Amino acid sequence: MLGGSEAESATAKEPAEAMHSRSRMQRLFGFEKEDLSSWHRFVCLLNRPTDPASLGIFRCLFGMLMAVDITQERGLSHLDYKYLDGAPICRFPLFNFLEPLPMDWMYCVYLVMFLGAVGIMLGWFYRLSCLMFISTYWYIFFLDKTAWNNHSYLYGLIGFQLTLMDANRYWAIDGLRNPKKRNAHVPLWNYTILRAQIFIVYFIAGVKKLDADWVEGYSMKYLAHHWLFDPFKVILPVELVSLMVVHGGGLILDLTAGYLLFFDVTRPAAIIFVTYFHCMNSQLFSIGMFPYTMLATSPLFCYADWPRRFFGRFPEFLQFVLPLTSDEPRPSPSCVYPTLSQPTAPRFRHKMAAFFTVVYIAEQLFLPYSHFITKGYNNWTNGLYGYSWDMMVHSRTHQHVKITYKDGVTGQIGYLNPGVFTQTRRWKDHGDMLKQYATCLSHNLPRFNITDPEIYFDIWVSINDRFQQRIFDPRVDVVKADWSPFRPNPWLMPLLVDLSPWRTKFEEVEESLDNQTEVVFIADFPGLHLENYVSEDLGNTSVQVLQGQVQVEMVDEKKNLTLTSGEKIQLPAGAYHKVYTVSETPSCYMYIYVNTTEVELQKNFTKLLELQERVRNGTETEPLPPELQPLITGLDDEVAEVNDTDPMVRLFLKRQKRMQEVKKRREASLLERFDRFATKKYYMIRRGVLMTAIAMRNLAVGLPPLEQLRSEIDYANMKAPESEAAQKESLADEPRHGEL
Repeated sequence: MLGGSEAESATAKEPAEAMHSRSRMQRLFGFEKEDLSSWHRFVCLLNRPTDPASLGIFRCLFGMLMAVDITQERGLSHLDYKYLDGAPICRFPLFNFLEPLPMDWMYCVYLVMFLGAVGIMLGWFYRLSCLMFISTYWYIFFLDKTAWNNHSYLYGLIGFQLTLMDANRYWAIDGLRNPKKRNAHVPLWNYTILRAQIFIVYFIAGVKKLDADWVEGYSMKYLAHHWLFDPFKVILPVELVSLMVVHGGGLILDLTAGYLLFFDVTRPAAIIFVTYFHCMNSQLFSIGMFPYTMLATSPLFCYADWPRRFFGRFPEFLQFVLPLTSDEPRPSPSCVYPTLSQPTAPRFRHKMAAFFTVVYIAEQLFLPYSHFITKGYNNWTNGLYGYSWDMMVHSRTHQHVKITYKDGVTGQIGYLNPGVFTQTRRWKDHGDMLKQYATCLSHNLPRFNITDPEIYFDIWVSINDRFQQRIFDPRVDVVKADWSPFRPNPWLMPLLVDLSPWRTKFEEVEESLDNQTEVVFIADFPGLHLENYVSEDLGNTSVQVLQGQVQVEMVDEKKNLTLTSGEKIQLPAGAYHKVYTVSETPSCYMYIYVNTTEVELQKNFTKLLELQERVRNGTETEPLPPELQPLITGLDDEVAEVNDTDPMVRLFLKRQKRMQEVKKRREASLLERFDRFATKKYYMIRRGVLMTAIAMRNLAVGLPPLEQLRSEIDYANMKAPESEAAQKESLADEPRHGEL
C-alpha cells in the first residue's frame, strides 16, 4: 500500500538501467526496507513526492459519481416523500436527538451536498467543496440508520479522505486560479490511504465470506437463477453455479483482489476480473453508483502518472480540454525532498500526516471487529449493517410479523399494521431500531385514545434458508425494555444454529413437492406458541412435526391435539389456530399448503388461452358469447368498466398484456434499453432539480398561492408516457397470495 505500483517513485521516463539497479523489494513494493527502519525514514517515505495525475482523475470521477448518487440513492428525486413535513413518521437516527429539518431546508441541505460534489469533480474551491459535501453527507447518513449499507459508508470515508488530500493539483480549476497548485506533487500518503481503504474493502469482505453459510452456498442461492449466469449453466447445473461461481468465485475474488491489484504482474488480470465483477453487480443489485465507484478506484493501484501517458495518445487538437500530458510535476510544500541539492526536512505537518495515516488504517482494520464494544447493536449478525464489509453474507425472509399493543390503563389489547407510522421495514431485524420504533409508537398511540401503551413484537425471520423463528421475545414490552449500545440485548432470542443441518432436509422436501404446493419450515422455543390464521385461499393446509412435541389448538372448534415427530394434521381454512411448543427443547414443524384459489385461477386462464388460440386459428366453430368477445377484440380500457365483459376475462387480458410488455422489454435492443434507461434517469433528475428550485424559491420569497404550488409540483411529477401507462396498470383486482 505504501509504494503502490512497483517502482512507483520512478517516473515513466526513468532509464531502464536505473530501474534494474533497484532492489527486489523496491521493484515489488516501491520502497526499501530501510524506509521502515526509523520514524524519520517512515515520515519521509509517506511524504515522498508523487505524481498528482491519478489522484486528480479519481477526484474528478468520484465527484461526478456522487453528484449522480445524490439524485438517486441519497434520495433528492423523492425527498418530499422521504421527509414528510408534519406527518407522524417514526425515524431511526443514530443519535436520537438528530431530526430532519423542515422540508424546504432539507432541499437546501441536499443542494449544498450536490454543489460540494460538483466542486470536488471540478476541483473548484476544492477544500470548501469537500467540507460542503462531507458535512451534509454525514448528517444525512446519521439521520437514517435504515438506509445504511457498506457502500454508502464508503462514500463518506472517501469524501473525508479527500478533504485532507491535495487532490486538486491536477485537472482542477483551482490550478488555474492558483498556479502554485497546478501540477504540483502530492505526498505518497494520499495514495496510501486510498489504496489501503480499497484493499480493506475487498479483503475484509472476503474474510467475512469465510462464514460457513457463504462457503456452503446458502447466503445468495437465488442469484444463480439470474440470466447473467446463463453462460455458466451451459456446463454446470444451477446448484454448482451457485456454490462454485456465485459463492466460491465471490470469496476468492474478494480475498485476492487487493493483492492482485497491487503488483504489476497481476494487475492487468485483476483489473479485468474486478471490472467484470462490478459490471455484474450493477445488474444483479440495486446499489446505485457503488460498482462504478469501485471501478474508478482500480486505476489508483496503477502508476501515478498513467493519465499523462494515456491522454498523451490523443490528437493534439484535443489537448487543451484534456489533462496535462507533458509537464513534470512541480515541487510542493506538502512533500519532503531528501535527495535534492537543498534537501527539505520533515516538518510538523509531515509528521502529523504520517501519524494520521497509521491511525486511520489501524482504525479501519479494527472497526469491522469492534462489535465486542457496541454489544447492543449485535443481533443474529454483529453490529449495524454498514461498516463491517460483510456484504451479501446474510439473506433474510420474514414470514410473520405481529405488533400487539395494550392500553396501560384499561388493559385493552389491539393489533397494529406492521410498518405503521414508518416508511421502512429494516426495524424488523435490529433491536436498537425496534426500541426506537416502540418508543415512537408509544408517543403516537395516545392520539388514538390509547393511554400509556405497551408494545409487543412477534417477528419471525429465516436467515440464510434456516427455519423461520422468532428473533425477539414476544413477551417483552419493548417500550419499557432495557437497551444499551454497550450491553447485550436481553430480549434477543438466540439463533437456533444447532438446527442448521436441517437445511439439507428442506431441499429434499421441496424437491418432493409439485409446483402448486408450498412449504414453510418453523422452529419455536419451549413455552411459546404461534397464533396463525389460514387464509380461505389456502384450502389444503396441514402442519407436520419434524422434531419435538407441539399442541395444536383449533380456536373455533375448541379442540386440542398433541403431535410428536412425524405426525401431521389438516388445518381448517378461514380460521385461527395456535401451535404450542410443549417439549423441553425447541420444536420444529412445517406447514404444507396449496393456494387453491390460485390453482383454480390458473386453470381458468389455461381454458381461456386455449379458447383464444382456437378462435384465432379457426378451429372454434361455436360463436362466442358477448362477455368473451374481448378475447378477440381486446380490452378497451375506456369501456371495460361498463360493458358485460366477464371479470375473469378482463383479468386474463390484463395479465396477458402485462406478459407481452415484459417480453417486449426483455427482447428490446441495446439501443431501446439505453433509451429507456436514459429516459428514466432524465425524469428522475428533472424532478429533483425542479423540486429543489421550488424549495429555494419558497425559502427566498415565501410560499406562493396553493393552486400555483400544486401546478408546479404536478409539472415536476411529470413522467414519461410509458411510465404513466405502466403506473395505471394495476393488478388490484387480482387475487393475492394468502399469507399463512
